[in-house]
Amino acid sequence: MKKQFPLAIVFIAGMIFIVQFFSPAFTPIQERFTHWYIVVAVFAFVLGLANLTRLNLQKIHRQQEGWIYSIPLLIGLAGMALCSFIFGIEEGPFVWLFNNMMLPMSATMFSLLAFFVASASYRAFRARHKEAVMLLVAAVIVMLGQVPIGSAGFMEHLRLSDITQWIMAYPNMAGQRAIMIGAALGVVAISLRILLGIERAYLGED
Repeated sequence: MKKQFPLAIVFIAGMIFIVQFFSPAFTPIQERFTHWYIVVAVFAFVLGLANLTRLNLQKIHRQQEGWIYSIPLLIGLAGMALCSFIFGIEEGPFVWLFNNMMLPMSATMFSLLAFFVASASYRAFRARHKEAVMLLVAAVIVMLGQVPIGSAGFMEHLRLSDITQWIMAYPNMAGQRAIMIGAALGVVAISLRILLGIERAYLGED
């Protein structure tokens, strides 16, 4: 019964969310479920916050590998939370901390991703076979077609900007749509497995 009851809840809620797209009669029920979802999500957020704090405190107490990084994490977490509770999130210390610490650190972290992208591009664009050669040629044309040097001097006669627009509008768009269709089919498949009780990972089963 402990497993059948959650499966029944998932099936009923999932079917209501699906049927409400075809019948307006189920829309109020769907809206009520959405409100319940928000409440559950808030409790899940609080639980995750408590678990994060507990794990990092244990890491500091036991001085496990990387424990020194847990200290600024907890200080920042507590500081931002206290500032938001005391001064609000519209102005004051919270906004200052967000603009002068959170945003610069986020920008730094995402900037580091550029080096990983460059490394992955180098490995992907090596002309080992014809598919890699096509990818390399297309990438060079697109990059040159989107920078000023691509329309300067003799390159102006190559009309790289027009070729770039064609590549982005047709081969690139076709590839994006194929990926989106594949992802959508995957979402439908896993959703059906969850609704029918075949996929039970959320119950702790393999």
